[in-house]
Amino acid sequence: MIDYLRDAAEIYARSFATIEEEAELDHLPEALRPVAVRMIHACGMVDLAADILGTADVVGAAQAALAAGAPVLCDCEMVRAALIRSLFPRDAELIVTLNAHGVPELARALGTTRSAAAVELWRDRLAGAVILIGNAPTALFHLFEMLEAGAPHPAAIIAAPVGFVGAAESKVLLARNALAIPFLTVRGRRGGSAIAAAALNAIAKGMAR
Repeated sequence: MIDYLRDAAEIYARSFATIEEEAELDHLPEALRPVAVRMIHACGMVDLAADILGTADVVGAAQAALAAGAPVLCDCEMVRAALIRSLFPRDAELIVTLNAHGVPELARALGTTRSAAAVELWRDRLAGAVILIGNAPTALFHLFEMLEAGAPHPAAIIAAPVGFVGAAESKVLLARNALAIPFLTVRGRRGGSAIAAAALNAIAKGMAR
């Protein structure tokens, strides 16, 4: 018989203890530290802590929005699939528009990616929403284009797009926080759906019930 730890609770306990021991979290606001632990747990890289950046109010802003019935606008199906539905209010809408009718045609008309075009379909749901981007830098870029052009502001932006083209740059734009919207991100090329979803799962788990 192969010797390995089989108890799920013990695996979780040891995992989080290892993260707490090895990760440098002191630079983060207190409210963000449990969220950062979950993000690190999702990717297995304790050095991710140095690249996690966010405003102290993003946790409270996202929780308040969810409690008020705001939708979560996700950039792809993988992000939505990684959300733990039971952590969210029963009537919370977890919305993905990437595969909505007309998105490919809209992308061609705008001269951009499907991911960016799909963000156009968020326009009438943006006000007070929680934004969750874990895949496409162009989605984050286009969101900022819309916001700078006067689109309604969301309550919070959690964005960790991943990749070698545009990912780091899109998150630099977010980190400047010129629009004063509460945010959470991961600097550089790293990110992804699991990390983004882990962040929002941690935030939702911390809500009073």
